Amino acid sequence: MSHAPPPAQISRSRARRWLLAALGVGCVGCGAVGVVVPGLPTTIFLIAGSWCFARSCPWLEERLIRVPLFRPFLGYLEPGAGMPRRAVVLTLVVMWLAIAASSAVVGLGEPPRPLLAGLIVALGLVGSVFVLRLRKRGAPGSRA
Repeated sequence: MSHAPPPAQISRSRARRWLLAALGVGCVGCGAVGVVVPGLPTTIFLIAGSWCFARSCPWLEERLIRVPLFRPFLGYLEPGAGMPRRAVVLTLVVMWLAIAASSAVVGLGEPPRPLLAGLIVALGLVGSVFVLRLRKRGAPGSRA
């Protein structure tokens, strides 16, 4: 079940490996907080952490996958696995409700911060692209 890229994709630079590993630990930390804090995404942080670990320390990725707390969120990383359409729709609806509420509070707050609200929406669009890429693939030629 190794998701590690071929050795050619693992960074050769020691500094870059350390940076990617540190970024991966940060992402996993945010994902851990997201497990217990409503509205904070979990899966996308774990996917980002897994990606960083795969390119810096593949053994950390294997360890991440084995943590029982995160296992339900990482099931979509299996080769060929995808999210059912219903899960994609539900994820996007909940995510965008949280994004709308967050950007409204920040953008209309005292003092208003429209640039930060715009950043929240922009990051939501990036997250949406990743969620849409995780949907199940149907039969050849279908648009599942």
